[in-house]
Amino acid sequence: MSAAMTAPQRARGRAHLVAKCRDGRSVIGDLAMSGSSKLLFPQTRGAMLDAVYLNSSGGVTGGDDFTMSAEALPGASLRLTTQAAERIYRAAPGAPGRVHAALRAGEGASLTWLPQETILFDGAALDRTLTVDLAKGARLLASEVLIFGREAMGETVQDLHLRDRIDLRVSGKLVFADRLRLDGDTAATLAKQTVAGGAIALASVLCAAPGIAEWLDALRAGLPATAGASALNDDLVFLRLLARDGFELRRCLVPLLTDLAGADLPRPWML
Repeated sequence: MSAAMTAPQRARGRAHLVAKCRDGRSVIGDLAMSGSSKLLFPQTRGAMLDAVYLNSSGGVTGGDDFTMSAEALPGASLRLTTQAAERIYRAAPGAPGRVHAALRAGEGASLTWLPQETILFDGAALDRTLTVDLAKGARLLASEVLIFGREAMGETVQDLHLRDRIDLRVSGKLVFADRLRLDGDTAATLAKQTVAGGAIALASVLCAAPGIAEWLDALRAGLPATAGASALNDDLVFLRLLARDGFELRRCLVPLLTDLAGADLPRPWML
């Protein structure tokens, strides 16, 4: 039997959504999906277009490939979340699972990216990229959460290949770049006081809005000791939170995101 006939099946998925402004409300401008990527129930709520992403394959493993692209056209408001936490399973030697999200927002648009947690299992291999392009004056609230094994299930991540990248451009200029690389015994790495002090849950939050740096002191006052916030310029704030498990992290993250969004979070985020 040939190698091609015995190669394991790999999951593929593509999803694309555009929000446009019509009569003061955000509606679907374009929608496409294929493979294991599904966009559930895109609908207008108030002035915002809301959509829920689902990976129907049930998770990501080595060789899988998923791409999500979304755009809020000038004046539109688009919010995206996921139906459930994404699970990154053990990968056989070879290519890692690849997940790429590309987001854009036009002049006067608002874009909210709030996927639920990404849970990494022992032996997982993931190459993930989030790229965001904003026009001047556009607003962004984006959050990414990583969970390195589930403590309640006795899981320990001792073998991991992770490449995680976030890039933000405003008017075509790169204004923020974050890189996370972990290989090998991640539990031992995270246990170091100079890395995570034993925390296994990590959240990164990026907020771009005119004058958002004025909120910095108030944001810091509401953060636990294992979190921090920095103003990269007057219109851009980055926060990072660590917690001993996913539930503790969510208890801190949900009120923070609610305050930054100025509205209740999508229903899948309910504690």
